[in-house]
Amino acid sequence: MTTYKKSGVDIKLADKFTEFLQKKSKAIGGFAGLLPVPEMKNKYSIVASTDGVGTKLKLAFLLDRHDTIGIDLVAMCVNDLLCCGARPMLFLDYYATGKLDLARSKKIIDGIMEGCRQGESALLGGETAEMPGFYQPGEYDLAGFSVGIVKNSEVLDGRKVRAGDVLLGLPSTGFHSNGFSLIRKVLGDKKLLKKFAPRLLTPTKIYVKDINKLRAALKKQKHDVLALAHITGSGIPGNLPRVLPKHLGAVVCPGAWKVPSIMRELQAIGKIPEPDMWDSFNMGLGMIAVLRPAAVKTALKTLKGSVVIGEVIKGRNEVVLK
Repeated sequence: MTTYKKSGVDIKLADKFTEFLQKKSKAIGGFAGLLPVPEMKNKYSIVASTDGVGTKLKLAFLLDRHDTIGIDLVAMCVNDLLCCGARPMLFLDYYATGKLDLARSKKIIDGIMEGCRQGESALLGGETAEMPGFYQPGEYDLAGFSVGIVKNSEVLDGRKVRAGDVLLGLPSTGFHSNGFSLIRKVLGDKKLLKKFAPRLLTPTKIYVKDINKLRAALKKQKHDVLALAHITGSGIPGNLPRVLPKHLGAVVCPGAWKVPSIMRELQAIGKIPEPDMWDSFNMGLGMIAVLRPAAVKTALKTLKGSVVIGEVIKGRNEVVLK
C-alpha cells in the first residue's frame, strides 16, 4: 500500500504551516492575494499568485522533454487568480539551473509563452539563474508569478454562496501538476516511469478562456459564478472548502463523472487507498464552480464537458463524498 505521506509529502504538516502563515498576515489564505489600489479609489484590487511545477519536472528530465512544462507553470498561477475573479495581466518566471543549456532553455521559454497565450497574460520579464554545483546535471527548477486585476465589486470570495447552490465540475487534462511525488513512488521502476511518462506530462489545463466564456454567458442571464476552486494539492476535499463560508460544506457525488483511467491504473499498481487518491489527485476535475441552480442550464450549455457533481449544504466546512 502506497500513500502520499510514504512518498515524502505530509499534507497535514503543510496545512499547519499555512495556518502559521495566515497568523502572520491576514491577506494570506485564499488562492491568490488581493491588494486594494487607493489610487483607483479602491474600486479595483491587484491580485497576485505564485507557484511552481513541483516534481513533475523529474519526468521532464527523464524524457528530456521540456516544451510543455512551461504551460504547467503558467497554469498553476493563472488558475489561482481566476478563483478570486481576477483577469490575469502579466506573468514573470524564475528559471534556475546548474549550467545553462541554450536549446533546452528555449524550449522551456516557448512553453511559458504558450501558457501566457492561453492565459491571456503578457510575459513581462523574469530571472534566469545559473548556479553551478547546486543542481544535478540536466536538472533545473521553475517558479512563476502571475498578476491580475479585479473590480472589488466582482471579487469572488464565497460570501454569496448559500446552501442549495450547485457544484459544477470542469474536466482536467489528467494529473495536472500535483501528486507527482506519489506517482513517482508508485512507478519507481525507471522502465515503468518511461512507459507512463508521456501521458503524465500532459500539460495542466488553463481555464482562463473557459471561465471568461462562462461568466459572460451567465451575465446575459443576470447570473454569475459565486465561487471557484482550483483543484490542486489536497484534491477536492482540501480545496473546495476554501471557497465556502465556514458554516457551509459540500456533498460531492463521485459517480457523476468518470475518473481518468490512468489514475485508476496507478491506484491499482500502487495499491493506493481511496482516501489518498482524493487527497492527492484532482480525480479528473481541475476546477469547480459554485452556481445558483437557475444558472446551471446555461453553464452546462456553455462549457461542453462540464458536469454537475454535487451541492452546497449546511454544516461543517468539509466535503462529503456520497
